[in-house]
Amino acid sequence: MDFLDKIGIFLITLGLPFFLSGTVGLLRFPDIYTRLHALTKADNVGLGLIILGLAFQADSWLIVARLLLIWLLVLIASSASCHLVASRAMQNKIKPWSSP
Repeated sequence: MDFLDKIGIFLITLGLPFFLSGTVGLLRFPDIYTRLHALTKADNVGLGLIILGLAFQADSWLIVARLLLIWLLVLIASSASCHLVASRAMQNKIKPWSSP
């Protein structure tokens, strides 16, 4: 196993807790707005680290370009869907959580 493979495995391993924390935030946070924030932020960072780790292990630049394109499309789709869900919640007058 060479040095680039070790960096790739390290980055992939570093990205996994972000996915876990996004899932925990989705299940534990009190309202839709904080859940959306936890899910989109954590998943985008987690996916970025995993894509970067896979890029270090890729055999060609074409594979790296495809991985980065996938990440870009997921970032765009994630932010657009988060905005749509949050705006629909606002239209339905769902109030943000406030601490007691």
